[in-house]
Amino acid sequence: MRPYILAETNWNALKDAKFDLAVLPWGATEAHNYHLPYATDNIQADHMVAESAKIAWERGAKVIVLPTLPFGVNTGQSDIYLDINLNPSTQLAILTDIVEVLNRQGIYKLLLFNGHGGNNFKPLIRELGLKFPKMFISLSFFPGTLDKYAYFEETGDHADEMETSLMLYLRPDLILPREEWGDGKDKSYKIKAFSEGWVWAERKWSEISEDTGVGNPHKATAEKGERFFKDLTKKIGDLFYDLCKADLNDLYE
Repeated sequence: MRPYILAETNWNALKDAKFDLAVLPWGATEAHNYHLPYATDNIQADHMVAESAKIAWERGAKVIVLPTLPFGVNTGQSDIYLDINLNPSTQLAILTDIVEVLNRQGIYKLLLFNGHGGNNFKPLIRELGLKFPKMFISLSFFPGTLDKYAYFEETGDHADEMETSLMLYLRPDLILPREEWGDGKDKSYKIKAFSEGWVWAERKWSEISEDTGVGNPHKATAEKGERFFKDLTKKIGDLFYDLCKADLNDLYE
């Protein structure tokens, strides 16, 4: 039993417990090229928050990790078989109920740990901040935590070299043999402004990628995944610790 993982602990341990920070991992259930499992985002988030919480806990931080929410926003993948979509309005309803519980029980710090690029929590956090003024809700999306290209060579953002390396390290038993991997080739918008990044529209996934991947995974290794994972969780563990120790009445300098 890990006392910082809610799904593993029990009432005997919790009846007199007090936590300073709740962490809510939120992933997705979707195709990841030919070779990675549909639960890739959830598996990565599970392992990342668990290891980060362990690091913070061992330093004395009172952090509790909530169960990972396994469905995310997949509106651009409606025709990809069994990609499960939650609309943003549904996410807001779920998150509101969770925040209400934490607020009522005196856990005023919540970190949303996002494991899926299609999730966009900033508007939700802004709305909940007005409704629950005592709550301090923050957001982390792990690919931006470190310089990705200090660890990986190929560009991409879905079932790419980074995600494949992480899964080779975390759950190699769920990955197909290399000869069955797709190349992750994707198409860009013909309108230049979209490729330059200053204009955005949702991608129609089945039209931009044949294998559902975006980014070549073939240079992925478990060793790259291990190095990235350990550096990442050390940094996130420090964040968990800092959030636990932060005074909500004295956040700015």
